[in-house]
Parts: sequence; structure tokens; C-alpha cells
Amino acid sequence: MVGKPIEFSIADNVARVVLANPENRNAMDAAFIHEFAAVAARCEAEPALHAIVISARGDWFSAGGDLRGFLANRDHVTEHVRGLAGGLHAAVLALRRAAAPVIAAVGGTAAGAGFSLVCGADLVVASEAARFVSAYTASGVTPDGGGTFFLPRIVGRSVAFDLMATNPVLSAQEAKALGIVARVVAPEALDEAVEALVAQLAAQPPGAVAGLKALLRRGEDEALATQLRAEADSIARLAASPATLARMEQFLTRKAR
Repeated sequence: MVGKPIEFSIADNVARVVLANPENRNAMDAAFIHEFAAVAARCEAEPALHAIVISARGDWFSAGGDLRGFLANRDHVTEHVRGLAGGLHAAVLALRRAAAPVIAAVGGTAAGAGFSLVCGADLVVASEAARFVSAYTASGVTPDGGGTFFLPRIVGRSVAFDLMATNPVLSAQEAKALGIVARVVAPEALDEAVEALVAQLAAQPPGAVAGLKALLRRGEDEALATQLRAEADSIARLAASPATLARMEQFLTRKAR
């Protein structure tokens, strides 16, 4: 990997988290998880932020977990995956506790943990080119990143089960119809739309937007932490299954063609 997997900056009370490893489809490997947890903690520690914007370089928002890393650590894959999930979940909790709303700006495909990250955002702005897919069960594992907590609260339990069990690829408009995405814009208008939204949020009286975020999420934090622990246990256990490892190898072989 060349450079850091995440570019992070704070200016004018706006934190910007850019997933910056497009060559690897912004997959969440150990280096990514370490950096993501650090920047999420930084965002939590900045109570004056107006917004936290998560975007990505390239055609993929994020392909989710790094399957090559899973296979490279197959002799101790349960511990490897549990460690990755633990770091990712620390970041999810930090972003949730942060006072500022999290805006996901999605211009490409969000899959696996990338999809979970989108579902956990406070606002999602997507380009018409964006695509969304759970993808976990297709690789023989279960979701992490809070996907099983956030998605049912957005679309309902039955629809969430369908999306996570059968893995349809949703267009931006389909995701908007389900409530996963708040706004859909032309690809060339994505950056401008996000900046306009950030400006709207910054123009509200101090504390109003942060208070709204806190009220909407009130009473759920303990349940989220419990669910994240269950997700980490499940994906770590299933990752060690021979059938799952074989499926990951098949998937990577198909992708390389």
C-alpha cells in the first residue's frame, strides 16, 4: 500500500475522513482499521465539529473486509477477524458518540462493512452511480460494523433479513426508497451537494443538530454495544469454517479474472 489508507483533516469545524486506497477497493485491512479507529476517536474528542464527512476515492466507497487478509491468516483467522472487528466496532461507537452528525458521501459501491458503515451514518448522500450490497453471507460470514443493528431500524426486520441473506445490489434510488439514502444526486454534483448540506448544518444554532443526533440515538447505545460484541463473535467464528475459507478463495479467483 502506498500512503495511508485514510486521509483525515479538520478545517472550519468540519472533519473529513477520506477512504484513500482505491487500488484495493478501500478494503478494511488491519492498517485501515487501525487508522479508522484513531480518526474516529479524534472526531469524538472534538465537540465543536459541525459535521463528520466520510467519502472515498475511486469507484468503490469500500468493498468491506479484506478477504486476502483473512486467507493469509487462516491458521489463526478467528483471532485475526475478531481483532479487526473489535477495532472497527470501536470506531463505530466513537462516531456514534461524537456530537457532530456523520455524513456518508457515497459515489461508488458500498459492500460488506462498507455497507454497514453507510447504514450507521446520520445522513447518506449518494450519487446516481452508487451501489449498495450487504455481501457478507455470499462469503460465508455474518455482518459486522453494526449492520445487523442499523439496517433493521431503517428498513424493518423482514426487509433487512432479505437484503442481508440474498445480497441484492441496490441502486442509489432503490436505497433511497428504502430509507438507507437520504439524497441522490448526479455523480458530478456529489461534492457540491455534500458541501451545501454541511453549510446548512453549520448554519443551525449551536447545539441544535448535536442535540437532535443525541435524541434520535438516545437509549440505543447499550444495545448497540451488545450487538457489536455478538457480531464480532459470529463473524470471527464463521471465518474459520473450511467452507467459508473456500468460498473466499473462489470469490477472489473470480475477481482476479
